Amino acid sequence: MSGNRGRDDPATAGLDVYIVGGAVRDALLGLPAGDRDWVVVGAMPETLAARGFTPVGGDFPVFLHPDTREEYALARTERKSGRGYRGFVFHAGQDVTLEDDLRRRDLTVNAIARMPDGTLIDPLGGVADVRARILRHVGSAFVEDPVRLLRLARFAARFHDFSIAPETLDMCRALVRNGEVDALVPERVWQEFAKGLMTGHPGRMLDVLVECGALARVAPGLVWDAEVSAGLACAAARRLDLAQRHALLCRKSAPDLQNRLRAPSACRDLARLLPVVLDRLAGIARAAAQPDAGVRAGSSVAGGDSAQGGPAAWLALLESCDALRRPDRCLALLAAADCVRGDVDVAAWSRRLDAVRSVDAGAIARAAGGDAARIRDDLGAARLRALTVLAG
Repeated sequence: MSGNRGRDDPATAGLDVYIVGGAVRDALLGLPAGDRDWVVVGAMPETLAARGFTPVGGDFPVFLHPDTREEYALARTERKSGRGYRGFVFHAGQDVTLEDDLRRRDLTVNAIARMPDGTLIDPLGGVADVRARILRHVGSAFVEDPVRLLRLARFAARFHDFSIAPETLDMCRALVRNGEVDALVPERVWQEFAKGLMTGHPGRMLDVLVECGALARVAPGLVWDAEVSAGLACAAARRLDLAQRHALLCRKSAPDLQNRLRAPSACRDLARLLPVVLDRLAGIARAAAQPDAGVRAGSSVAGGDSAQGGPAAWLALLESCDALRRPDRCLALLAAADCVRGDVDVAAWSRRLDAVRSVDAGAIARAAGGDAARIRDDLGAARLRALTVLAG
C-alpha cells in the first residue's frame, strides 16, 4: 500500500507517510487537534537521518521532523520476549507494512491511519468502534503488555461515554491473573495515572482497574470508595490541578502508597498535608458548633488544640501547612478540602492568610532584640491579633 507521497514537504517527499493513532481518532470524534504522530513505511533510519530528522527513539526508531518537530516512527512489529511492558523485541525493517504496524497497537480506535490527503486506512474496524463508542483490543497480543490495561483505564476515563468490550475486560483480567501487571514499574504507573486523573471523569479509571482486579496490584494501599470517588469527581468538575486531584485520591490511603506511585514532590506534599488540613477544619467546625467556642478561642495561643475554633485555630491551620511561605499551596489545599467538606470558604481563608502575612516580622524581631523565644511569642501574638481584628 502506498501513501500520499508529500510533495509539499521536502523532508518527506517520496516517502510513504501516514498520520496514526490519537490524532486520527480525535478528528473522527470532532475533538480539537492535538499532537500528530506519523508512521513511515518502507524506509530505513539512514534515510530519515539524511533528510535532517533527529533520532530520539530508544528501543525502536523514532525521529523528530527537522521543521515541525513532530514524531515520525518507522513502521514496526513487536514480539514478546520477557515479562512486563519492556519484554519485547521490535523489528522495523523495510518489509514491515502499515497493516503490520497497526496490528501491534492496543485498541482499535487507536489503530486507524490517515494518508496526508485524508484517506483513512482502517483494517481493524476502528472507525466502526469510534462510531459505536466502544473500546476494544486489537488482538491477542493485548494480553502481553500490562501497560495496555492502564491505557485502557485511562482512555475509559477520557472517553467516559465509551463502553469497554467484554472480551477486552477479560483480557485485562488475564493480565492480572498471569502476573504481568506486577512487572509494571512505578514510574510507568504514575505516567498513566497522572493522565487519567486529569480527564473529565477520572474516577472511571479507578473503576475499570477495580473491575479488572488490577487496582490492588498497581496501587497497593489505595483506598477507593464512594467518598474518595465523590471528592475526585468534584475536583474534576472544578478543574483542580493534578496535585489537588492526587491528594484527594490518596486522602484515605496508606502513606507508603506515595513510594509506590512515585508522584512528583508537589503531588506528594499535598497528599501528605490534606489529611492535616481536613483534621484542622473538622476541629474548627466542631468548636464553632459549641456556644462557648469563641471564648476558648480568644484565650488560645497559636498552635494549640486543633479542636478549638476562631482566630487561634485559624492560625494553627495556616501554620500547619507552612502557609506564610507557601500561600498558594495552602489555598490549593483548602480548595481540595472543600471537595471533601463542602463548607470551606476559600476566599475567607485567603483574607485570613493576607492578615497574617501583613504582620511585620522584621519589626517584631528588631523590637525583641534578637531573643529567639521572645520573637516567636511576640510574632505569634501579633498574628493572632491580626486575625482577631479580622474576625471583628
